[in-house]
This record gives sequence, C-alpha cells and structure tokens, in this order.
Amino acid sequence: MAFEFGSQTYLYVPPAFHHASLGASRRRIATQGLWFFPDRRDVTQGEHVVRSLGKAWVVAVSLVVFAVSHCRAEEIDLSNYKLTFSEEFTELDVSAWGDNGSRWIAHTPWHGDFGDARFADPEPGFPFVTQAGVLRIEARKDADGQWKSGLLSGVNGDWKGFTAREGYFEARIKLPPGDGVWPAFWLNSKAGIELDAMEYYGHDDTRFSSAWHHWGDGAKDGHESDLHWTSVTPGSLTSGFNTYGVLIEKDFVTFYFNREPVWRLPIPWDKSVDPEFFPLVNLALGSGWPIDETPNPSFMYVDYIHVYEPAE
Repeated sequence: MAFEFGSQTYLYVPPAFHHASLGASRRRIATQGLWFFPDRRDVTQGEHVVRSLGKAWVVAVSLVVFAVSHCRAEEIDLSNYKLTFSEEFTELDVSAWGDNGSRWIAHTPWHGDFGDARFADPEPGFPFVTQAGVLRIEARKDADGQWKSGLLSGVNGDWKGFTAREGYFEARIKLPPGDGVWPAFWLNSKAGIELDAMEYYGHDDTRFSSAWHHWGDGAKDGHESDLHWTSVTPGSLTSGFNTYGVLIEKDFVTFYFNREPVWRLPIPWDKSVDPEFFPLVNLALGSGWPIDETPNPSFMYVDYIHVYEPAE
C-alpha cells in the first residue's frame, strides 16, 4: 500500500516481502519495513504484494504514517555545554605544516594523503578561499591534469593544537555535487580513534555515512570499525547547508544530522585509551569510485566549525 508524505511516495512492505521484485530504486528507510520509492512507478509491484496481505496491514500503514508525521527526534541540548572552539571563517589561519603556529594545517598530522586528489599547500586563492564568513574548499586539475584539493586539520605534525576528550563537535556544510567527490567532516586522535561525522559519495545524493574506526594498537587485527547510513531527500545535501555533529560522552557516542540524533552507540573503544579528538574537514575524491566525470572544479562550502565541551 502506497501513501504520500511531503513530496515523496512511501510503501509499507512487511519484512517477509523485502525482495528484488519491488524495484531497483527502492530504499528502506526504517528497520520495521517502511520503504521509500524515488519513482512512483516502482510502487506498482509493491502495491500488488501488499494488497494480497489483507486489511490488517492497512492498520499497520496508518500507524507508520502517524509515526512519520508526528514524531521527530529530540534535538541536542547544549545548555550544559560551553563553546570552546569557534571557527567562523571570517579569515583563515592556515599553513602547510603549522610552522608559523597557525590554527590549521593543510595536511593530516601523520603525513598521509588519501583519495585521488593531492592535498595542496595553501596559496592565495587555492585551495581555500573565505568570503562573507564561509570557507570554500576547491578541488581542480592542475596544468598537468592532476587533481589537487584541500584539507584542514586542527592539530599539526607534532600533535599540537585544539583537542577535546568529551563534547559536541559540529560543522555546517554545503556539499559539492557530482560523481567522484568525497567530502568529509571528521575527528581523529593520536590514540588511533577516528569518528566520521559525515562522509559523502557524490554518485549517490540520497544518503551520507557516519563511522567509527580504531586503528593500530588495541584494535583487533589492527583495525576495527562500524558504519551507519543516513537517508536524506535526494539532492538536499548539495543544494543547501546542513549541520553534522558528534557528541562524545563518558559512555556513549551519538552522531547528529541537523542537530537530531541519527546513530547512538556505546563507546566502541576501551576506555583506557582515553583519546583526545581534533577536527578535520576535507574535499577528497574517489574512495574507489571513478573520477572521470567529476566536475572540474568542485567546491565544498563550510560555514563554521564549533566544539562544545561540558560546562563542569
């Protein structure tokens, strides 16, 4: 049975009927059997399947509609937190490696690039430009046809800079459209614990991922991780600004999208590790996806990066 909510078409399908015949463009948006169809034509087969189940499922659909229409996740409460790091991008204090004591460096502190674009040393006009309180990170090909782009890290190669053990890290970002782009806002630590508030893969404009990683000593087989996908209105991440956040507490980590929780889990690392996190933001390319049709240039926009720590 299909129903409309906003501009989208939804269909309630019991888990026993989640199979390929419901259309290649379907996408489940809840674990209880609620499915999303970008194209209403895909609903036809699904309607036929559900109708065969009888009126009992009509009640279930009504309950799902009520839940979608009336329930919103509670926004984060920062009343017991204080702003301890505020980057408003009215100007940008950055150098290649922090030799001048800059707030940001343009590489990872472990001297490792990733993706199919090299992270460039900053120069006038590239890869960073600030205007009207917004940072623009640019990815483009150089004269030799090689991709270059930008990354900002909050600590330098000596691991000096801003860090926080607990608190809420948040950035407000407009993502670049196009196949092959791979922007991210994430946290890392000298202890090898990484928290990805947002990674976006340009070939799929309907979702972004959040993840945690434990690298190196103490991690099983040298690396442990888990990942969560957040579904969004197609194109909404590239057509305007959204906020992405991570709240680190004593016992839990919670990932946020527009200040609403999307994934909460117990601290996935041994508490004896005691990581101190610093922010990073970058526009990478590839991540295993082709970049032959990536727009040249591509732009990522960052309005701010904030960190709130417990007030006591």
